[in-house]
Amino acid sequence: MKTIGELAALVKGAEVIGSRDAAITGIERDSRKVGKGGLFVCIPGIHVDGHDFIPQVAAQGAAAILTTRDVEPPEGMAVLKVPELNEALDVIVPFFHDYPARSMRVIGITGTNGKTTTSYITRAILRNAGFKVGLIGTIQIMVEEETLPIHNTTPDVVELQNLLAMMRDKGMDYVVMEVSSHALDQNRVAGIEFDTAVFTNLTQDHLDYHKTLENYKLAKAKLFEILAKDGKKQGKTAVVNIDDGAGETMLAHAKCKHLTYAIDGAANLRAEDIQVLPSGARFRLSGDFGSMDLQLHITGIFNVYNVMSAVGAALAEGISPDVIQRTLQDFVSVPGRFELVSEGQDFSVIVDYAHTPDGVENVLRTARQIARRHIITVFGCGGDRDRTKRPIMGRKAAELSDTVIATSDNPRTEDPEFILSQVEEGVKEAIGGKHHECIVDRRAAIFRAVELAQKDDIVVILGKGHEDYQILKDRTIHFDDREVAREAIRGKK
Repeated sequence: MKTIGELAALVKGAEVIGSRDAAITGIERDSRKVGKGGLFVCIPGIHVDGHDFIPQVAAQGAAAILTTRDVEPPEGMAVLKVPELNEALDVIVPFFHDYPARSMRVIGITGTNGKTTTSYITRAILRNAGFKVGLIGTIQIMVEEETLPIHNTTPDVVELQNLLAMMRDKGMDYVVMEVSSHALDQNRVAGIEFDTAVFTNLTQDHLDYHKTLENYKLAKAKLFEILAKDGKKQGKTAVVNIDDGAGETMLAHAKCKHLTYAIDGAANLRAEDIQVLPSGARFRLSGDFGSMDLQLHITGIFNVYNVMSAVGAALAEGISPDVIQRTLQDFVSVPGRFELVSEGQDFSVIVDYAHTPDGVENVLRTARQIARRHIITVFGCGGDRDRTKRPIMGRKAAELSDTVIATSDNPRTEDPEFILSQVEEGVKEAIGGKHHECIVDRRAAIFRAVELAQKDDIVVILGKGHEDYQILKDRTIHFDDREVAREAIRGKK
């Protein structure tokens, strides 16, 4: 435990009202999670003000509140007043937990696409090497086999440090985590000392937040600046895809050891003699360790890159090539990433999380490589997100499919019809004489695609992947593309 006085000493301009000796048992932003001895962080929001919950947390036994305001505390509670809330949390929270990331090896993975698959493969390699591994990703949090839900690709600094402390206390040797551009820009990873950082690729996404592709790229590069800082641990390595144009920027920000990978260019790791098959992919991977012939159960050129990024991370951490090869040849899939949905039908159904122009192109090019007949693509674009990518995704889908069915994704507060009108701009540019439809209801769109499918066709359902919900304007409903596809297939028989 730490005292309010110890926490205040970390923040320039901090003031304590009440006892500086008040002992803190935990730090929480969610009033419902505050327990006896807790420090409650009062976040002033647009719709809800955390200060309104001070009486509630006082009744729950909170010892203190953290705020930027002049607040009269309830009897027996202390107030820690700071000039800026997020800056204070960035230093207070890691200190409170005794910097848990220093007690484990931490591998951070950033990039537009491929983070999740790379993280799962890396986790599998490390576990096969005998290590205990925690995973913080888009799909879930894992502490060895225990799984927890997640709401952001990278949690905020309070939740993240709580997680890291829990993983440390449960004896994890490694933490493998996806690191989003939002998290880097907002400094949610404050207090984390990374040991290996991986860059997968950079394509258009999140421009609603970053405004320009250059800003987005520089946000990703912050991971490599953090990696290169002096810390308590040794052996820092930047693992970078240099076939991607942004790779050089990542390397320029990584003042530490570099391990590059590529298919086209010269690199420390290279994939050669690549064969993409319906059942998987084969290639030879060469590097300073020698070479290994791989036969994978996952397919697509994009997965060749994902495998190389995970291998690079594993080699940077000193894992033997034998363990790496054995793991890769047993690795099957990641939920919602080029996931096959089979009910014994004579056509294929693939569900994938692809929600960027590059992601759509990667998945559909892979589908084209293995297709015997037609590709029927169902996809949409999320609301309240980067609008500029909508026509681009529509054009990519039209270019690479034989039939396109545009539908809703997570419309959020936007009108689904308006979102689809922007998608349709791109579809109409490239569809030519091929068939396309616009069906707002996602369930109906998936049923329509399955209805159209004939023997040896491939139905590709893009955008939501592992998600089991759909975010509408006024509510969130249960919705799983895989479940709906199965229902549609069974109904067709």
